[in-house]
Amino acid sequence: MQPQIKSFYHAPTFTFTYVVHDGQNPECAVIDPVLDFDNKSGNTSTESADTVIQWLESQGLKLKWILETHAHADHITAAKYFQQQCGGDIAIGDHIHLVQGVFKTVFNYGEEFIADGQQFDLTLRDNSTLALGGMQIQIMHTPGHTPACISYKVGDNIFVGDTLFMPDTGTARCDFPGGDAATLYDSIHKLLSFPDETHLYMCHDYPDGRDSREVCTVAEQKANNIHIGRGTSKADFIAMREQRDSTLDMPALILPSIQINIRAGLLPEAEDNGVSYLKLPLNQF
Repeated sequence: MQPQIKSFYHAPTFTFTYVVHDGQNPECAVIDPVLDFDNKSGNTSTESADTVIQWLESQGLKLKWILETHAHADHITAAKYFQQQCGGDIAIGDHIHLVQGVFKTVFNYGEEFIADGQQFDLTLRDNSTLALGGMQIQIMHTPGHTPACISYKVGDNIFVGDTLFMPDTGTARCDFPGGDAATLYDSIHKLLSFPDETHLYMCHDYPDGRDSREVCTVAEQKANNIHIGRGTSKADFIAMREQRDSTLDMPALILPSIQINIRAGLLPEAEDNGVSYLKLPLNQF
């Protein structure tokens, strides 16, 4: 049974959110949901999330899984909002504790923040599966961009997170804490070992003079990816990735987004004035 897949593109962060279901059972999964956030004012909005929720309702779908490919550094997750509105369990890879541990130190969180993944309803092991209607979702650990990245395989389709981008954009950066170019190379080749016709669904697309695209095939990546296609060696990939990463700025939303994303989308607890606050470490990066 092949899944039904609906994509929603969040242009401000170049992010795709996916709804996956089997076309017969009302159970569905949402992958990488986005909360609107204005970095200048600190205001959040659920407009984009509500568009997805309205579509779920129009299709008579019931949310079972809210799936994160990793703790994103470029957008804030709407996972908790989806859960509050629609139910479902929030899941992420079981290496999330490594990312939480790093940023617990960065933001000087106290004992109130426990870095063991307990903020999520479920942490997912490599090669485990989740049931969704009449289908199975296979969990694949695909680290390199971060140590906790996972991909979701459903039928002949794989949701790859930030591991790969469209062939004309290349591959993910590896200079975040715990990232590693050699590990990313291995993860990408794990994905590219599937049959050429396998569909790879991106978490992001950065179109330059073309329309945004969410999906390509393994064959397209092997033939045309500007960073790893046409038989690029591991040594050449590592050299390219390390040189390129040394020139990249930090993502604009990394400091606000990571604080919320390692909490499964839960905003920091409001203080006595009813306002939630995020931290901004000075002179640390």
